[in-house]
Amino acid sequence: MSLLPGRLERVERYFAAAPLPDARIESVGGLDVPIGGPTWPYPARPRPGEPVTADDVRAAVALQEAAGLPVAVEWICEDAPTVEAAVRAAGLTVGSSPLLVAVDPVELLLPSGVRLYLVGADDPELPRYERLASIAFAHPGPRSEADGASVGVAFGSPRTAVLRERIATGRTVMMVAVEDGEPVAVGTHHPVDVGGAEVTEIAGVATLPRLRGRGLGAGLASALTAHARETAELVFLVAGDDDVARVYERTGFARLATVGVADLSATD
Repeated sequence: MSLLPGRLERVERYFAAAPLPDARIESVGGLDVPIGGPTWPYPARPRPGEPVTADDVRAAVALQEAAGLPVAVEWICEDAPTVEAAVRAAGLTVGSSPLLVAVDPVELLLPSGVRLYLVGADDPELPRYERLASIAFAHPGPRSEADGASVGVAFGSPRTAVLRERIATGRTVMMVAVEDGEPVAVGTHHPVDVGGAEVTEIAGVATLPRLRGRGLGAGLASALTAHARETAELVFLVAGDDDVARVYERTGFARLATVGVADLSATD
């Protein structure tokens, strides 16, 4: 499938613009390091076309640690092919994730009895939806009987307050799937104005472990994509791995590039 030119550049511009409302940008060598609150951190990223050295990475790590932020560097491998060597030389461990864009969205139906809702900023159930995502990402992989069979009662956190503000200002759109009165899957997209055109990233699509394999995640992702495309010129996502990427390919996404990720705990 042929992808239109310019999409990768717009994704790069999205990544550069997304932190601006929340963080100040410190530049160290060829890296930009967003310094903001720890409840919604952003990784350091290379500026397009500029070389990145191991000393740049070490300086970025020092800034993140001093600010109480997680150590993280991310880059698009096709645009910054030398960054991997620099982060490895600085002692970070490296992984990679597929980057996909919506090119031919497919409308997938959710299982009978499952309903979708857009989450409002004042929704009292928001902490439950956050707990659902936490349970799901703590237990990746196929269907399991992991702890947290139901979401149960959850209390707000500092991140909940930030999320409410983002939903209220339109910087985050959250959608939840509910079955028999219980939240079973959740996902978000995050619109950003990029040069007068909206670009948005789908993220955090999560299904309760015991309910996987029923098409909940794919159906929710399909609905999120349809909602995003009502206003966004470009919809993209970064998949956790190749298996997750294949799920999204079935919903009309196509691979565009690879995102490199480096931190202090990832494994090669």
